Amino acid sequence: MRHQKPALAAAIAAIALLLSGCVDFERTRTLQNDLDGLTSAGVAGAVSTVSANRTTTVLTSGVGDRTTGAEIADDSRVRVGSITKAFTSAIIMQLVAEGRVDLDRAIDGYLPGVIAGAGGDGTAITVRQLMQHRSGLPEFAGEPGADELVAANENRTITPAQAVAIAMAKPAQFPPGSRFLYTNTNYIVLGMLIEAVTRHSYTDELTTRILGPLGLEDTYLPGPGERAIRGPHPSGYQDVDGIVSDVSMIEPSVPWSAGALVSTGRDINRFWLALLDGKVVPRAQLDEMTKAQPAADEAEGMGYGLGVGSTDLPCGVRYVGHTGGIPGYYTLSGASTEGRAVTITLTQIPTQQTDSEALLSHALCP
Repeated sequence: MRHQKPALAAAIAAIALLLSGCVDFERTRTLQNDLDGLTSAGVAGAVSTVSANRTTTVLTSGVGDRTTGAEIADDSRVRVGSITKAFTSAIIMQLVAEGRVDLDRAIDGYLPGVIAGAGGDGTAITVRQLMQHRSGLPEFAGEPGADELVAANENRTITPAQAVAIAMAKPAQFPPGSRFLYTNTNYIVLGMLIEAVTRHSYTDELTTRILGPLGLEDTYLPGPGERAIRGPHPSGYQDVDGIVSDVSMIEPSVPWSAGALVSTGRDINRFWLALLDGKVVPRAQLDEMTKAQPAADEAEGMGYGLGVGSTDLPCGVRYVGHTGGIPGYYTLSGASTEGRAVTITLTQIPTQQTDSEALLSHALCP
């Protein structure tokens, strides 16, 4: 192989940098157009955070406060809803790697008598089935006594055991393992499993195992009764009795280990990149975690593994991530196996269907 002359090598490097800059500029413009299209259609605010090659780009559109017109700060915190499940899953998989949890053991072996009655049989439901949303457990969220907005307005909290009891009062949705149905109750039970095995609080395990080691300083799980979001954040909006209302304050003890996490785009991206790089969960357990089974509709191409979803984007890039919906906020987040991560948050559920595949492709495809 011939050696390139220094001048030639420098010229080639400069051209490559220029082409890369053009691609990044075009990607940024496309993403900005995506956000502007969403806010033009009525969404109060939107923020996109893309991380790649140790750089992060934050784009915003709309307003952070409909009353004052204040802009959305680049370092804004938001409620990321069910993206919390990926963190819960990561803790479980660490415990699996430590030999403290067996994915194919019945949950009753860890939480005796918690899952019993019409809602399900804990001796027949495995940890894996809970993580894959194939347990058949009834949904507790939204039932009387388990609505995060109503609980906040009534100054009430709820315990994980109470949440599961609400679910157990309903009939099981299907026999364990027979189908997929996304259900928040599964991840409340998994939060209880973490506490039972470690004898520490879920919050402590989250902090010592993930938030601390990864330096996620803007991410936290609010405790019972902590209804406001700490630090700078855009208000979240929702239609309440026909009126678009600020619903930023909720009762976090309701979604808990299934959806109460507060974070920023930068932190969530750092989590995804570290996870796929094998820095959160050992490689063997990561492979299990990301081994997707068909979800609700195989035609959609999206599968669900153990706390994470995955799909191949039209450009051929593999995406691993999760969505998160909670009053006032909808977040689409994840990373590619090529080392790019994106977190997009809307501060109001759009009235029209959002093309999630296009948003992901514009952020993650070469």
